[in-house]
Amino acid sequence: MWTTKTLKWFALGLVLAAPAWPQTRELAGSGQLLDGVAAIVDKGIVLKSELDQRMDIVMANLREMQRQAPPEERRPLPPLSVVEDQVLDQLILRQIQLQLAERVGIDIADERLNQALEGVASDNGLTLEQLPDALAADGIDYAMFREETRDQMILDQLLQREVIARISISPRELDQCLARSSESLAEDVDYDISHILISVAQTATREELDAARAELDDVLTQLESGGDFAQLAITHSDGQGALEGGALGWRKGAQLPTLFADAVIAMEPGSISEPIQSASGFHLVKLNDIRGAQAVMVDQMLVRHILMTPNEILDEATVEQRLQNIREQVLEGDDFGAIAQALSEDTVSAADSGELGWIGPGVFVPEFEEQLAALEVGELSMPFRTRFGWHIAEVMDKRSYDTTEEVKEQRCAGQIRESKLEEQRELWFRQIRDQAFVERRL
Repeated sequence: MWTTKTLKWFALGLVLAAPAWPQTRELAGSGQLLDGVAAIVDKGIVLKSELDQRMDIVMANLREMQRQAPPEERRPLPPLSVVEDQVLDQLILRQIQLQLAERVGIDIADERLNQALEGVASDNGLTLEQLPDALAADGIDYAMFREETRDQMILDQLLQREVIARISISPRELDQCLARSSESLAEDVDYDISHILISVAQTATREELDAARAELDDVLTQLESGGDFAQLAITHSDGQGALEGGALGWRKGAQLPTLFADAVIAMEPGSISEPIQSASGFHLVKLNDIRGAQAVMVDQMLVRHILMTPNEILDEATVEQRLQNIREQVLEGDDFGAIAQALSEDTVSAADSGELGWIGPGVFVPEFEEQLAALEVGELSMPFRTRFGWHIAEVMDKRSYDTTEEVKEQRCAGQIRESKLEEQRELWFRQIRDQAFVERRL
């Protein structure tokens, strides 16, 4: 079972990412170069060995996908040169992001990394101590796996900072979503969709735009002739899911990307949309399947917290001790809300005395929810670490609650943010790619 899960992990992009080899070149005793440079990316490089390692994993995954497909749906694998070009593009983009994360000061402490690896081990029925041997049995170096996991956590935090946190939701968008949720059944339906993006830079010339349209026409011609959407996504798509056949997975109707929502809801399973043009390029969407959804009661918690983050002056241990002191002050009778207003670095909740409101499952990051789940009503947690910093938290109340206007509003805000994420992420990727110096050596 571990091998299958590991392969899936690779395919999702965490361990599939560039191996954590040192970015230096070594000479053998004879003076022969042991490694080569696949691309120069600003102040870093992508090594040929990184590309080769990633290619091995990607091709193994593609062969496994082909093997698992029904015989009548199997298609020839794309040419190696096409896959290599896609893989190198991903490695270049990853290098750009990691350099950006370093410039803005994003790092993952060993403690947080160990927590993430404990989660990986637990998902596979292992302890953290057993993880290195289990990985070794699959031919995976633990040190490499560990650093790749750290890098992916850094990239997740960078995306949160640079894209997700900057997605704005207007009152009009919220009102429209609330109206749709009352009038439409779309939110009660799940859609399995795939996507092809032919990207166009915001500064594209007429020739570059014409080239993108020509590529789009070529993809459409192949689809009309019975071409496989997933294979064409691997070959042509500039979207981040290209190597997974363009798969975006299951989405609630109201969580579909804004660009696609109206088209997808009107489509039949197996059909492909007309081309959709946006600021990031040309899109094609395939609706793979539809399934219904059932309303459920929601277990909610009324939560408040205080957040403090380490910095150049305050290290991890100092911040933890400060929160421990604050906890003791609250237990001795000091006002939690007043302290949150004065000291919490979560400025949004601090303005409301640290309160996060009534929150259902899946809203907080897992490490935050795990701490809350262990608390009784009125109990104040010990200081604990998440990817955002150090917290103390209190569950003020709990309830099992059916859909209310407040819950609908929270859900709508999340749906709007999710619907904008795909497009905003692709625009951001294009922006940082255009701003970087890249020299491909292949």
